[in-house]
Amino acid sequence: MRVIFMGTPDFAVGTLEALIAAGHDVCLAVTQPDKPKGRGKEMQFPPVKEAAVHHGIPVFQPVKVRRPECVEELKKYNADVIVVVAFGQILPKEILELTPYGCINVHASLLPKYRGAAPIQWAIISGETVTGVTTMQMDEGLDTGDMILKKEVPITKEETGESLHDKLAAAGADLCVETLKALEEKTAVFIKQGESPTPYARMLDKKLGNIDWNQSASEIERLIRGLNSWPSAYTHWGDKVVKIWKAEVKEADTLTENAGRSFCVPGTVTEVTKDSFSVQTGNGILIVKELQIPGKKRMESGAFLRGYTLETGTIFQYH
Repeated sequence: MRVIFMGTPDFAVGTLEALIAAGHDVCLAVTQPDKPKGRGKEMQFPPVKEAAVHHGIPVFQPVKVRRPECVEELKKYNADVIVVVAFGQILPKEILELTPYGCINVHASLLPKYRGAAPIQWAIISGETVTGVTTMQMDEGLDTGDMILKKEVPITKEETGESLHDKLAAAGADLCVETLKALEEKTAVFIKQGESPTPYARMLDKKLGNIDWNQSASEIERLIRGLNSWPSAYTHWGDKVVKIWKAEVKEADTLTENAGRSFCVPGTVTEVTKDSFSVQTGNGILIVKELQIPGKKRMESGAFLRGYTLETGTIFQYH
């Protein structure tokens, strides 16, 4: 097939590479404009642009793809299909209907669950044990188009946002190739979506990582994994912002079992050992295993405790 590929971040690169490897003619890569990054604020290519340039594929970077001149530009390529993976802009009807096969999207959830911008992280935060990828025929709604194929991916107990991102990117790449084959062979089955049983998977921001110690240990542990590696979960220790990268739930310690002891407010350090420390939550105890303080690299809790004094009774704050 002659393909226009629309995508921007790392998640989309695997699908672009898979389409090329499968022999499709990717005639154009459409991605977001370059952005300044780092301390030097140097302009940096989006990951999809880097991959496209490597393969000698023309790149188009419209500020707003819905402008009439952008639609006219896409028409010049006479593509059979447009493949969209985490592009980052809403497509107008003119683009959705531009090619014979329309726009095929790879979405990182088992639709209709977790429509929205951050389905990978919200699946972990919400405590799902299985997620996956879905290919769909795009319509004018937000992730509401007819589903074509799905592939399940289990979520392990140690899964982070980063590790699940990589698994779903690989699964999505394979599923997209399979989907285009089904379209070509006219064996694709289009299934209407029902109502979503989950909240909209809204975009992540740094404030989301602010740990509310009144939540349960299980909820906080999932938040830590879901927001690893960005934007990360954090708490306040005096005037320091401490990022928490890894933690475990202490199974046999709940508010009910604490009833006979002196009460600790959520956020209180209840125990300090050689290799970790424990924090009271709204329900249960959280054992912190890996963290990061300002100006330092990520470190295991044991390394932190050898360099800093943390006493039982210290309270981590939620601001």
